[in-house]
Amino acid sequence: MNINKLWGFVVMIRKRKTFFMLTSVIIIFCALFFVSCAAENKVSVNGSSQGVAIKGYDPVAYFTDSKPVKGKQDLSYNWMDSNWHFSCKENLEQFKSNPAKYAPQYKGYCAFALSRGDLADISPEAWAIVDGKLYLNFNLDINSAWEQDKVNYIKKSDRHWAEIEGKKI
Repeated sequence: MNINKLWGFVVMIRKRKTFFMLTSVIIIFCALFFVSCAAENKVSVNGSSQGVAIKGYDPVAYFTDSKPVKGKQDLSYNWMDSNWHFSCKENLEQFKSNPAKYAPQYKGYCAFALSRGDLADISPEAWAIVDGKLYLNFNLDINSAWEQDKVNYIKKSDRHWAEIEGKKI
């Protein structure tokens, strides 16, 4: 075998190895990129720019006091990448023991807007507890309209939420 042919064969093998290694690195990089994007593509809890859920209101108070009560910054708990404020230590401890029980449905977005397939902000004063679940709405007028047919609005919202939940906003 001629030395030039042998050398050409070695160069070809090296080029293929480099090509396959480069291709493998690119594929791994793309896979990691898409996995990280998928992790970010979740609807976050509706909150302030400081990451405070339901505008700083105590989610447990809706159940225990039957009214919206402003929470305190020094009684805070981080859950689902948001800070939840509480009006008293007892409410904070109740929430810690079972956050999903007290957190508003649809991550704190307006239940009425969601029944129409939209995400909208809420007013902590516009609320209802239905079947042991907290629902928040945009304002008191919307809340009154929602109350008129809440069972159907909840069904529609649940369907839309299943579609929207995986999208980034």
